[in-house]
Amino acid sequence: MGSRGPEAVDDGGRSLIGPPPGGSGPSGGPLERDPLERDPPMPGFVYVLALFSALGGFLFGYDTGVVSGAMLLLRGEMGLSNLWQELLVSSTVGAAALASLGGGPLNGWLGRRVCILVASFTFSLGGVVLALAPDRAVLLGGRIVVGLGIGIASMTVPVYIAEVSPPERRGQLVTINTLFITGGQFVASVIDGCFSYVGRGGWRYMLGLSVIPAALQFVGFLFLPESPRWLLQKGRGPEALQVLGRITGGRGVEAEYQAIQSSIEDEQRAGGGGPVISRILRHGPTRRALVVGCGLQMFQQLSGINTVMYYSATILQMAGVRDDKQAIWLAAVTSATNFLFTLVGVWLVERVGRRKLMLGSLTGTGLSLVLLAVGFLLSAQNSPAVTLHPVDPQNSSCSLYGSCQSCMTDPGCGFCYHDNGSSVFNSSCAPISLASTDHASWGSCSNLTAASGCWFWAYNYCPTPYSWVVLTGLVLYLAFFAPGMGPMPWTVNSEIYPLWARSTGNACSSGVNWTFNVIVSLTFLDVAELLTYYGAFFLYAGLVVLGLLFVLGCLPETKGLQLEDMDALFSGPLCSCGASSPGDAHVHYTRQGLDLSPANYGAVGSDSAIAYITVSTSPRSAGGHNIMNGL
Repeated sequence: MGSRGPEAVDDGGRSLIGPPPGGSGPSGGPLERDPLERDPPMPGFVYVLALFSALGGFLFGYDTGVVSGAMLLLRGEMGLSNLWQELLVSSTVGAAALASLGGGPLNGWLGRRVCILVASFTFSLGGVVLALAPDRAVLLGGRIVVGLGIGIASMTVPVYIAEVSPPERRGQLVTINTLFITGGQFVASVIDGCFSYVGRGGWRYMLGLSVIPAALQFVGFLFLPESPRWLLQKGRGPEALQVLGRITGGRGVEAEYQAIQSSIEDEQRAGGGGPVISRILRHGPTRRALVVGCGLQMFQQLSGINTVMYYSATILQMAGVRDDKQAIWLAAVTSATNFLFTLVGVWLVERVGRRKLMLGSLTGTGLSLVLLAVGFLLSAQNSPAVTLHPVDPQNSSCSLYGSCQSCMTDPGCGFCYHDNGSSVFNSSCAPISLASTDHASWGSCSNLTAASGCWFWAYNYCPTPYSWVVLTGLVLYLAFFAPGMGPMPWTVNSEIYPLWARSTGNACSSGVNWTFNVIVSLTFLDVAELLTYYGAFFLYAGLVVLGLLFVLGCLPETKGLQLEDMDALFSGPLCSCGASSPGDAHVHYTRQGLDLSPANYGAVGSDSAIAYITVSTSPRSAGGHNIMNGL
């Protein structure tokens, strides 16, 4: 990205360009030190910015989590079919996909701060519509409005946090956004559990309470500043300098200002004209970064996370948990797991790096999906038999099935059975009521309020002793997914694009995330019906294996690098960067004109268009090796 002046070296305590950590001697490599131990204290104002920004993540998580429990109540109260359930879930996701794609130009035009204000206002409006919705059509409209707010926030918040964070804390602060997403899911599951005891209309409180955090974020951002990088890009230097002073606590403001300014000038000289997306596709390193960023977001969704979160209560019922309230509270256990293990990710991200965290996460996620599939397979193989075949006054196909599992493959049928606490007997497959799937159209389960407490009606699940296997699989799935594949695709995408491509790159990758979210959430119930429940989770496990190979081959490590120095990671062929990822190595960027004596690590060339990367592969290596990358 061209050369910078020597003033970029000394920034009053946090060098933008400098020698290896701990220094190096003439005969030894860099000393091992924990980078977090020598960083100066970060101003509290940066945490305020990150926390108010991350409320956008909380809203995203709250909506994801609350719909799981609300859907159980809506399904009975409004008589929702599988199609309507999928529409209410996927409409939000589809609107978010469109909004995130449009969020790139919107971010470039209005700035990060204004986009977050627009997102929180839109979400507030959608929450009011959902709380007051008189029918499913208005409910669908409210879900779409909420989706528009989520989409804008999902691609803006990580970028804003990354641009106001120091590099040594950037991973942790961006991961706070995902922590708030999982926190929102946990709070939503508790809200679902509490309001499941309310009579009709309990779902209105579940969906409507999202207005509170949205309004809080809107009010907070009326008093918070714009991203200094966006301000400089728009030529508003004095404002950018003032914001940098508040962010850095007055340390090295001029050096940081000059570094960002030089980066913008270099990018403007090298970028040429035309739409940003065409410039991205023409510029090799940025194009490769976009492929990696979009690939990470795609595999995050193909691993089935939002199927688990949107339908967690439904999945537990599919596994044999027959009570709505019990399923909702067990779903809260899975949300709590997701939240707690995201905290693990916040702690690990700057210690082990993004790449290793994702590789470990995908491995555990794949194994957990196999366990989930095995749980459903055991349930299917031990499905209760149909023992009664009463004359069907409606002449439906339900009386033809011989087991609960085959009965469940027909969306028009349910399983009516007698349970004495130890076994299932006097069971039959009966057609569902036209008014509601909560009871049969005739027979012992046609009027549950009048029937004996020993009769049970199962729709979309079979009674089984293997529910604990599925619950264990869900908890393990989230324990492995939450620290790595949950936050890291968002963290990496907020880092890997140069400033001129950052909004558009994040908009594209967010759009890919939401698009595959739509595909997975819209098809899950149908895929489960077509392939069986265990077949669906075996399919997701296979897709996780593909994601593992992608990360292994294509993702370089970005830990501790300046945002302005990411292009060099993608200067080589597309999927060679994973093999040469620095990992545990010490990676430092030097530029023409910098006198690094006596450290003297890495040769400095005379070509101002070349950046040199020095990699010390071991603490005991004398000099490491140099890799030259033309930008």
